[in-house]
Amino acid sequence: MLRGGGRGAAAVLLRRAAAGGRAASGGGRGQDLGRGPGSARPQPLEPSLLRFLVCPLSKRPLRYEEATNELINEELGIAYPIIDDIPNMIPEAARTTQKKPPAEGLKQP
Repeated sequence: MLRGGGRGAAAVLLRRAAAGGRAASGGGRGQDLGRGPGSARPQPLEPSLLRFLVCPLSKRPLRYEEATNELINEELGIAYPIIDDIPNMIPEAARTTQKKPPAEGLKQP
């Protein structure tokens, strides 16, 4: 029986996928994986992880944008940040990526 309803297991899977599938020794906390504060750019998201991640609002697949290190839902026009190799899939944390289309009946000059 899993404690915490399996939430801890999901976090472990995300960490392992972000670390290239290797299990970290010592619990994985405080361990430098070559991506410390001195790193120039964040590591790209593991492609195999992207297969399992969907937008929590639309339940649709997301696109990884390496330039901004975000997961993009083009349909809704929102981007979820990836912080310390962990996707932040909380809708309130997402930013808007495109302007809303003009309302019907209004003419643009």
